[in-house]
Amino acid sequence: MTLVKKKVPLRKCSGCSQMKPKRELVRVVKAPDKQDENGEVIEKGGISLDLTGKRPGRGAYVCRSLECLKLARKARRLERSLSCSIPEDVYNSMEEELKASEQ
Repeated sequence: MTLVKKKVPLRKCSGCSQMKPKRELVRVVKAPDKQDENGEVIEKGGISLDLTGKRPGRGAYVCRSLECLKLARKARRLERSLSCSIPEDVYNSMEEELKASEQ
């Protein structure tokens, strides 16, 4: 009987650019835009941390450290990955969420 090894999904951190197992990273998600029946955008999708990894939307990954989030913020890698601009207050709230999840 042979044991089948499960393939571990790898993702690249937007801060340090290292490939790591998906479970070790935090997903930053841009929620889909809300549209009316004519297809016109009613409300833009928000950007937030997805600690569960199950929210719908476009995602990018970052290590569970403030240093990696700050590196990604400085180089605007998250904005490039999510194809939108991210306001300063959203970055600040993501930093607070990361601090709270580290403890």
